[in-house]
Amino acid sequence: MSYRPYQHIARRKSRQIRVGKVLVGGDAPISVQTMTNTLTSDAAATIAQIRKSELAGVDIVRVSCPDEESTAALAEIVREVNVPIVADIHFHYRRAIEAAEAGAACLRINPGNIGSPERVKEVVKAARDHGCAIRIGVNAGSLEKHLLEKYGEPNPEALVESALWHADHLLQNDFHEFKISVKASDVFMAVAAYTQLAEQCDHPLHIGITEAGGKRAGTVKSAIGLGNLLWAGIGDTMRVSLSAEPEEEVAVAWDILKSLHLRHRGVKIISCPSCARQGFDVIRTVEKLEERLAHVTQPVSLSIIGCVVNGPGEALMTDIGLTGGGAGRHMVYSTGKQDHTTDTEAMIDHLVEMVEARAAQLQAEADAKKAEEAKAKIAAE
Repeated sequence: MSYRPYQHIARRKSRQIRVGKVLVGGDAPISVQTMTNTLTSDAAATIAQIRKSELAGVDIVRVSCPDEESTAALAEIVREVNVPIVADIHFHYRRAIEAAEAGAACLRINPGNIGSPERVKEVVKAARDHGCAIRIGVNAGSLEKHLLEKYGEPNPEALVESALWHADHLLQNDFHEFKISVKASDVFMAVAAYTQLAEQCDHPLHIGITEAGGKRAGTVKSAIGLGNLLWAGIGDTMRVSLSAEPEEEVAVAWDILKSLHLRHRGVKIISCPSCARQGFDVIRTVEKLEERLAHVTQPVSLSIIGCVVNGPGEALMTDIGLTGGGAGRHMVYSTGKQDHTTDTEAMIDHLVEMVEARAAQLQAEADAKKAEEAKAKIAAE
């Protein structure tokens, strides 16, 4: 039993590129990104932070490379983590070349800021020689002077023109392995810029609302902006930019994707806001379940409803359900059907056991399917 979406989102057709082992664009899943905030030159601290994001489900991680010490540490970082690394380069073309040589899977640059056409050509050669993709990263806060003079202020048209201007530098060098972002902290500007850009090219798009704010306000802002874009089918890879730890960004990105049925990972809890009818403390129960089920990666749906008004209906659409009852006894549902009861004291441990068992079953089914596909492939060869 899995939650059935009311509708499916038709995604924009885009070119597909490769960022290390992760495909971006085309029919590939929308990948989740974050960025470290440690000094990249401190390889141990950066690796530790990336591993936390890996546990949260990140697909790609970006690190800043402003100096030689950072690119010197990059080789160790790339070697010790399990996800592709994007090297964030702003102006110095040598840092881009060093990062490509160190094993970065992608370079975040604006080619027009790198310098002369010869320097752009050198960076493109390094990227091509080392199998490195490029991300053109346009930001409303750092638009080129000639565009600010033309438009008077940052606006969607200026962001799009900047992006296509930078893209032309790569296309002139016959380089097509790149994605584009046109970020702004203003939701309306960002959504308008991405919408216009999506209509004018087929390059994969990295979407984000830049400098969104702290954990709560930034989550709301990102959900509005990114949710609008994703609902419209726009976006091939995404980052939620929060003034919070990287793994928090990853968690929010996954929640946005799960809410739109675009990707499924971990436990999806459907819970009521609680009221005087509740048969148990819904808020505290959900808090404890979120904490204790954070390690589950298989897509399991769980409904936690405080009373019988909506509980049975929600349980019909989830793998496991709990509905509050009287006298401290609560109904447990399995695959949409009433199965047994549990008491308040035991219910959290019991639900954790049920979810873990369901996750193990899904993992076994996935492993068996993978083995069959591998067997069929060998037979076909």
